[in-house]
Amino acid sequence: MEEFVLKWSQMKDDESLLDEMMSLYGQDILQLVYSYVKDAVVAEDLTQEIFIKCYKALPTYNQQSNIRTWLWRIAINHCKDYRKSWYFRKVSTAEEEQDWTSTDNVEEEVIQQDEDRQLAVAVMELPIQYRELIYLHYFQEMKLKEISEITGVKLGTVKTRMRQAKRRLKTYWEESTDGR
Repeated sequence: MEEFVLKWSQMKDDESLLDEMMSLYGQDILQLVYSYVKDAVVAEDLTQEIFIKCYKALPTYNQQSNIRTWLWRIAINHCKDYRKSWYFRKVSTAEEEQDWTSTDNVEEEVIQQDEDRQLAVAVMELPIQYRELIYLHYFQEMKLKEISEITGVKLGTVKTRMRQAKRRLKTYWEESTDGR
């Protein structure tokens, strides 16, 4: 991360700076945004907006926090603003995508995809305050303290919400697998 700040301070070409930011953090930010909006096309648009916003705000970055933490905070705030917008509340679109990979055992792959889909559905149905924590902790492998800094929520509250989110996921999983 500090390598990026050093590169940033040495870069003269604005386009290469933006390219570097997007290559380092693009996929992670896209996944984070998708967890908020549940729409791939909108997530891509918002991710572009977030990087533009970060690029414009780079001169104000004071290096008090990790660049990744700073970028995540901007992304989370942008997603929350979008969710409050008229467009999000009044216009709904749906799009489902599947990621197909090849394996030797098709049956195992189908079962794994089904379980992955069920888990993703369970996570996406959590209220945003829980979904955000699950995403940051398990998919971005952030520590609870770092999540606390990024979200602006006290560490004790993060721990409590994490327990509640896990409990909800466990209940959902048990209910969905009872019929098997």
